[in-house]
Amino acid sequence: MAANPFLDPSFEIRWTQLRPELIEPAIATALAQAQAAVDAISARDLGTLTYENTFLALERATEELNVAWGKVAHLQSVADSPPLREAHNRMLPAVSAFYAKIPLNAELWCRLKTFAGSPAAAELRGIHRRFLDETVADFRQAGADLPPEQRARLEALQSELAQLTQKYAENVLDATNAWQLVIEDETRLRGLPARACAAARQNAERKGYGSTEKPAWRFTLQAPSQEAVITYAEDEDLRRWMWSAVVSVGSLEPYANASLIQRILARRAEKAALLGKPHFADLVLERRMARNGARALGFIEDLQQRAQAAFARECRELEEFKAQRSGGAEGLLKAWEVAYWAERLRQARYDFDEEALRPYFPMERVIAGMFELAHRVFGLRIAERPAGSVEVWHPEVKFYDMHDARGRHVGSFYADWHPREAKRGGAWMNYLITGGPQSDGTRAPHLGVICGNLTPPLDGRPALLTHREVETIFHEFGHLLHHLLGEVEIKSLNGVNVAWDFVELPSQIMENWCWERESLDLFARHHATGEAIPAELFAKMNAAKNFRSACAIMRQVQLAKMDLLLHLRTGEFLEGDIEARARAVVADTMLPTEPPARTLVKRFTHIFGDPVGYAAGYYSYKWAEVLDADAFTRFRREGLFNPQVGAEFVEHILSRGNSAEPMELYRRFMGREPDLNALLIRCGLKS
Repeated sequence: MAANPFLDPSFEIRWTQLRPELIEPAIATALAQAQAAVDAISARDLGTLTYENTFLALERATEELNVAWGKVAHLQSVADSPPLREAHNRMLPAVSAFYAKIPLNAELWCRLKTFAGSPAAAELRGIHRRFLDETVADFRQAGADLPPEQRARLEALQSELAQLTQKYAENVLDATNAWQLVIEDETRLRGLPARACAAARQNAERKGYGSTEKPAWRFTLQAPSQEAVITYAEDEDLRRWMWSAVVSVGSLEPYANASLIQRILARRAEKAALLGKPHFADLVLERRMARNGARALGFIEDLQQRAQAAFARECRELEEFKAQRSGGAEGLLKAWEVAYWAERLRQARYDFDEEALRPYFPMERVIAGMFELAHRVFGLRIAERPAGSVEVWHPEVKFYDMHDARGRHVGSFYADWHPREAKRGGAWMNYLITGGPQSDGTRAPHLGVICGNLTPPLDGRPALLTHREVETIFHEFGHLLHHLLGEVEIKSLNGVNVAWDFVELPSQIMENWCWERESLDLFARHHATGEAIPAELFAKMNAAKNFRSACAIMRQVQLAKMDLLLHLRTGEFLEGDIEARARAVVADTMLPTEPPARTLVKRFTHIFGDPVGYAAGYYSYKWAEVLDADAFTRFRREGLFNPQVGAEFVEHILSRGNSAEPMELYRRFMGREPDLNALLIRCGLKS
C-alpha cells in the first residue's frame, strides 16, 4: 500500500485520506515516474525494439498517473473546495503538458514508427494489431509528424486549453451556487408541486432562513429546484426571475465566460491549422463515425428538415392554447412562459401531470428494478456493500459489486445521485480503475462511478423521481455497463474509450426499458402502497410520450448545430457579442419567444468545460439515438428480457470497447447498418 493515498493502487479507495495537500507530491511523483518510463522507451536501441518494449510499455507508462489524476479530477467534480481546487489547478498545467508532449516526443515517435514498420508488427493480429494501428493514428492526429517549432507550439496550446476550459467550468459551477431566491410569502408558490415546496422549505431551514412560525422557501439554480419553478409556478415574476438567473449563468462577472469562449475557439482553430485541418471539427471527427464536420452537420440539418414542419406546428399550437386559456391575443410567448404553458397544454390534452408519476418512482425501488432488469437481460447480479464497510466521499454515496452469470466479479461502482453545492451539475459516469483480462490469463475487476443531481429524499421520505430522472439513472447505468463488462486487455481500448458518436449507444438504449409496461412493472411501484402504475395513468403517460417531440428534437439539433458551426466557422465568432452571433446561426431551431430565448453558449460545459470533450461532437447524442432506436427493435421483436439478445449485446457491443470499428460492432449485433426510420417512428414523426 502506497504511503500517499492518491498513489495507492488498492481497489477500495481511501477517500477519507485523499487530502488536498497530498495532491501535489502524489502527482509530482507520478509525473516523474511516467516521464522516466517514456524516456526509457525513447532511448531504446532501434535494433532491440519489440511490441512489448514499445507499444505495451507506453500503455503501462502512464497507468499510475492516470489513476492518481483521475482521483483528483473526480473529487473536484463531487466535493469541490477552495484547497482542492487550488491544488488541482496548481498541477493541471504540468499534467496537461505531460500528456500533450507524449505524441510530440520525436524520439518516442521514432521508436514507435520504426517498430510499426517492422516484420514483427506485420504479424500482430486481433486486439494487438488494433492497438498498434490506433496508437499510430493517435500520434499522427496529435501532431507527431510536425517539425519541432510547431510541436512546441502545439504543446503550449494543449496546456492553455486545459486551463481555459477548467476556468470556464469553474465559472459555471460558481455562478450556479452564487444565486438563490428566498420567498417568505407562501401565496407566491401557487402551482408548485407540494414536494417542490417542501424541498425549498427544507433547503431554507438548512441555510438558516425562516422559522417554524414564519417559514421561508429557498430556491436555487440546481435542476430539481429551478425546473419546478419554471414549469409550475403560477407567479409569472417568480418564473421570470428564475429564467433570468438560469440564462445568466456564465454571463455576469466575476463568472463571465464570453472572453474564455473566444479564446478557447481561437486556440482550437490554431491547433487544427497546425495539424493540417481546415477547422477543429474535421480534426476531432476524423476517426469518429461521422468522419468530418460536413457530414455531421449534414446529418443534423437533415434531422432539422424532417422535424421543421412539426416544430412550427407545435410552436403555433402552444401560442393558440395560451391565447385561449388566458383570453389574450395570440402571439409569441415570453421565454419564461414556454415550459409553464407547455405543461398546462399537456395536462389539458392528455389529462396527464408528470408529477402524478413521482409516487411510483421511489429511487431505491427504481435502482433495485434496474438491477433486476440487468439480471434478466444480461445475466448480472448486483449487490450493495453494507454502509460503512467501504470508504466513500459523502455519506449519501453507495458502493455496489457486480458479478456476471459465471459468478465472476466483473466490477464494482459508486453511486452518488443527489445535488450538493460542492458538486458539479448534470449526470455522468466515469471510470476510476480499468481491469479486464490480464496477461497471465486472469481477469481484474473494473471500478466505476455514476453521479447525478436528482430529486433528494425529503423529511424522512424516499426520493421520489420524475420519469426523466428515471431515464437519467438508466442512461448512466448503460455507460457503467460498457465500462464494467469490458473484456479488452488493452486498457486504453476498453469500455467507453470508443468513438464519441458510438459511446452513447449503450447508455441511450437503456432508456427504452423505462417506457415498456413489462419492465416498468419491475420497479414502478407506489412508495406507500406498492401498487403498479394504474393502467389509465400508464396509457396517459404513453399517449403524452411524443408530446412536443419535434421541439425536443429541435432543441438537440440547436445545440449540435451551434457546436458544429462554432468549430466549422470559428472566425465568425471571435469578435463581438458571442451570444448574438451564436444565436444568429441557430435562430431557425429556437423556440420563437419575446424576448428571444438565449443559447446555452456561456454555460455549455459539454463543449467548453474540457479541452476536447463534446466539442464538435454534441451531434453524437442524436447520431447514437439513431443507433439505439434501431438496436432496441431487436429487443422489441425478440423479447424485452430475452437473455440471448442480451448476451449478444454484451458480446458484440458492451464487452468489445474499441477493439474494432464501431460500425463493424454494430453490424455484428444487428446484422446490418442502422435505419434512421427507427428514430423517426419512435418520436412519432413517421408512421
